Amino acid sequence: MGSHAMDKLVLETLEERGSLETFEFAKELGKDHQAIVGSVKSIHALGDVINVEQRQAEGWVLTEEGSEVMEQGSHEFLVFQAIPPEGLPQSEIKNLGPHANVGFSKAMSAGWLQVDKSAEGGPRVKRKTEKVQDDVQVALTKIRDHQLSEISDSKMKEFKKRKLIKTQVIKSFYVTRGSDFSTSPTKLEADLTADMLASGSWKEKKFKAYNFDAQGIMPTSGHLHPLMKVRAQFRQIFLEMGFTEMPTNNFVESSFWNFDSLFQPQQHPARDAHDTFFMADPKFAKLEEMPQSYIEKVKAMHESGGHGSQGYQYEWELEEAKKNILRTHTTAVSARMLYKLAQQEKFTPVKYFSIDRVFRNETLDATHLAEFHQIEGVVADYNLTLGDLIGILYEFFKKLGITKLKFKPAFNPYTEPSMEVFSYHDGLKKWVEVGNSGVFRPEMLLPMGLPKDVAVIAWGLSLERPTMIKYKISNIRDLIGHKVDLEMVHRNPICLLEKA
Repeated sequence: MGSHAMDKLVLETLEERGSLETFEFAKELGKDHQAIVGSVKSIHALGDVINVEQRQAEGWVLTEEGSEVMEQGSHEFLVFQAIPPEGLPQSEIKNLGPHANVGFSKAMSAGWLQVDKSAEGGPRVKRKTEKVQDDVQVALTKIRDHQLSEISDSKMKEFKKRKLIKTQVIKSFYVTRGSDFSTSPTKLEADLTADMLASGSWKEKKFKAYNFDAQGIMPTSGHLHPLMKVRAQFRQIFLEMGFTEMPTNNFVESSFWNFDSLFQPQQHPARDAHDTFFMADPKFAKLEEMPQSYIEKVKAMHESGGHGSQGYQYEWELEEAKKNILRTHTTAVSARMLYKLAQQEKFTPVKYFSIDRVFRNETLDATHLAEFHQIEGVVADYNLTLGDLIGILYEFFKKLGITKLKFKPAFNPYTEPSMEVFSYHDGLKKWVEVGNSGVFRPEMLLPMGLPKDVAVIAWGLSLERPTMIKYKISNIRDLIGHKVDLEMVHRNPICLLEKA
């Protein structure tokens, strides 16, 4: 039935009855409810031909599995059909399809099949009857067409338990005749055209009324997410301090650059699948991604050490280093940049920073996601010491408005000494961790080819934690991810860190 014919049927029914409810009318006709709703909306747009009032009701609809059963047949019917005249070994039933076990169980309950336990070669499933009626498929077709009166309550409960049907809130419309009701209404004109004026046809036309009180539509505009606002502030601080931004556009990284180049042993727990997302395709990085001479130096440092270090005393495997992963930290980018720096003919001091996404196979909760943003600063120069690191950390955090700092010794595989950075939180009245830092180990830097008297200091923190504090967000899932309220993005002001 075309849309014009449906419009006519709705109008003729209203002329006869005075009113109709779209969902009940769709059931009566055995038509799709949306087709009736579409007609009602198109007639309503013509003016005061009909009056429309929205209503809400709960009804039964087919699930995805239910729709599949309605089109192809029930699980039990398909299993019955698949049993040949000579029967089938019971062990092969599971191979008949994804729902074969359910189908077999239901077919047995219905008395369609029997199991011969004395058969040679193990139990054998045979048909108990030659022909069966697929009542489930028939019933689901009736449910789709809203013919529920023909199906018992017990059947409906069974279908719900089998997850073939579900309840769904259905929005319908109660329709009555309007002040200009007609079974053949004319479309209201929206615009007065030059042709109408020239021909005089405007005298016979009916025009839509203008609503001079209607407000204009607000122009749409983009809004920066709180994370991006805070990121811009951190980026500005690094640029003020003379740092250069590192390229961080490769989320997929090889284990070599993410772990091995950082003197992180191959048996380290962080490399386990519990902490790292491993790529399935491509599983391994290309060898040209890892310079051969550098590979050999990293291997030697891991296995036997050198320059006063004894290494880790294990057999280093290239296969493990080639595994592709989603990078667990942006320090992998720092390693690439430091290696590139070491290849220069003459070493020049550098200051690098990066702010980008990293991935950890974490248990999700109010403060942890499987992906987050890491802020990292790196300085390479001759004869840098722990004092230089502490000094630069004071300067960095002072620009964030944080002056009360405390440092605690820590362990990182690639820094020695290592320090966790704490700040006194005046609101919470306690010391809270704000970052991690350290001096990169010689075991990491020397295989790269950096001069012996060059030291590298580095520190890092997450972007999410300061953003949550700044915007008073207690659950990280309200800040980033599919549950974010877009209104929150629109209404939050620009980030202004309280710089000293």
